Amino acid sequence: MKRILFINLILAITLISCEKDDIFSEEFYRGEKEIPENNLHHPKADEFNKLMNEIVAAGIPGVQLTVHDSVNGYWSGAFGLADLASDVAIKTNHITRVGSTVKTFTAVTILLLQEEGKLNTGDPVTAYLSAKETKGLKNAEKSTIRQLLQHSSGIYNYILNPQFQTASLNDLIRTWYPGELLDYARGQEPFFEPGEDVKYSNTNYILLGMIIEKVTGKPFYEVFREKIFEPQGLQFTQFAATDPVPDGIIRGYVDFYSNMNLINATYYSGWDYFTADGGLLSNAFDLNVFMTRLFSGQILTETSMAELLSRQAPKEQFDDQFETFYGLGIFKLTTEFGPAWMHSGDAIGYFASMLYFPEQKTTITWAVNGNYGKLNEISQTKTAMEKIFRVVLK
Repeated sequence: MKRILFINLILAITLISCEKDDIFSEEFYRGEKEIPENNLHHPKADEFNKLMNEIVAAGIPGVQLTVHDSVNGYWSGAFGLADLASDVAIKTNHITRVGSTVKTFTAVTILLLQEEGKLNTGDPVTAYLSAKETKGLKNAEKSTIRQLLQHSSGIYNYILNPQFQTASLNDLIRTWYPGELLDYARGQEPFFEPGEDVKYSNTNYILLGMIIEKVTGKPFYEVFREKIFEPQGLQFTQFAATDPVPDGIIRGYVDFYSNMNLINATYYSGWDYFTADGGLLSNAFDLNVFMTRLFSGQILTETSMAELLSRQAPKEQFDDQFETFYGLGIFKLTTEFGPAWMHSGDAIGYFASMLYFPEQKTTITWAVNGNYGKLNEISQTKTAMEKIFRVVLK
């Protein structure tokens, strides 16, 4: 199986490498709106710009960075390129893919629905999803909504199935739908009994998106728009289902060979366009606004916020990662600057991260248009993140 997966990966990369990049004008990336707040006189603006310069110099095509604190407000910057072939500079108002950061939006939406009395996080999954929908998903019949949110259900992560990896690599522009993805988790053994441990599983969040649709009668991403995007003024945030590759989205690049020979992967991200485990389009500024408003009490009630941040430690921690605790759609990290609440997100060619440091009352968000291979070391490892924290928080 591993040999077949490797052969398919090489074939996919070869096909991508043979395609010519489209050339777009700067006007194509202009965007209809500018970010509404930006304190260009932030006392550390020069340090932030130097940090972005170093990230790009190390090999990332382009980076967006936004920082917020109660004294200086929002500072946003961007450095590098939105499109290598077209030589277009990346800007703070450009839209990018932010992947699994959507899981925090999903969790917040569930808690908002609970505030409205439309569900309860202690309810069993089977109270909302039919036996046909959960067939073969071991542990689904005995898990609660809360256990889905906290990744404590033990339900198998479909992305780990080698058959899914092979199928997705064989057709990188295929658009997948929830039932097709869930099929790769059906019949798979669970990680553990519900509540016994925590382990990340995208399958949990596909099911949560389906539950949102059951209780509202609307596509889950429309509920996101109505309950979060519009009320919180997230002007640059949308879900991929409505426009998977919108005009003006920055190009995404991958370093499959770990040799910094970057390949355009903008159109190769289709498995989460219709599922609540990924598929979010946004930028560093909007992610920062979301996290800042969330932690300033402007989205959830105190009771809901306490539930969101209730946490469970995994039985296994890893030396090369931050000590991590699982909240509901959000993680608590132990850093040299104290605790931080965060979620990050990958899509093919893109990475984003959003963090709130309660002791400093500071929100840090960044987004880059490159990942895999050596690019991951520049923007998303523990070492890379610590560098960003030190510049912002020291």
